[in-house]
Amino acid sequence: MPYVVDFVNVSTIGLESSPLPDALAGLRANEARYIRNKYDLDFTTEPAEGTDTLAWVTKILTDERGIVIASPALEVAEPPIPGIRWAYVFYESGLAINVLYELAEGGKHAVGFKLSDGMDVPDELGTFKFARQQSKLAGTIRGSYFVIKGEY
Repeated sequence: MPYVVDFVNVSTIGLESSPLPDALAGLRANEARYIRNKYDLDFTTEPAEGTDTLAWVTKILTDERGIVIASPALEVAEPPIPGIRWAYVFYESGLAINVLYELAEGGKHAVGFKLSDGMDVPDELGTFKFARQQSKLAGTIRGSYFVIKGEY
């Protein structure tokens, strides 16, 4: 069932099976606040299983870098932003992945990784260097990214 993420009253709805539900909920709320402030859109998630969004993100990770995320995906979101396909996947481990894919010729194409506060770097992302940022909603977020070379 779709869930509109509230970044004022942060909730763990849909994330209860995570060992870091509060931190992951804060990270999800942080993303919701960004989308609201930048695009004036609600950030709506849905269960990840069987979605085109999860399949698309999984394909990009596998094709581009041979990355297979070991943790189960809990939720996905794909805000309806004109000219951009921007997909988010939130994993049980506390990992959040987003794929920014601008549809215009020569647009930005990148994959971003964010680790919830208290989460260890998963083995499959061990080669990446993570920068730290502070968030009122999510505590310390560690993030990294790579540029997508292929067409998706």
